[in-house]
Amino acid sequence: MMNKLLLTIIVSVLLTAAVGAEDKKEGEEKPKPVEPVFCTMDAKMCPDGSFVGRIPPDCKFAPCPGAGKDR
Repeated sequence: MMNKLLLTIIVSVLLTAAVGAEDKKEGEEKPKPVEPVFCTMDAKMCPDGSFVGRIPPDCKFAPCPGAGKDR
């Protein structure tokens, strides 16, 4: 009788430890949700007369068409 009780306690402790380790492992694998970035809706006028808006995640203005090309 004592052996069955001891065996039951040992098995339940091992199962509890295994489940706890699995929960911790699953928690580490889940990536944190990425929060959306919203930029203001202002625009910048380019030298050619076109307009560009801001782009996430830094909310800097997009490059003007033709910017950086040798003329």
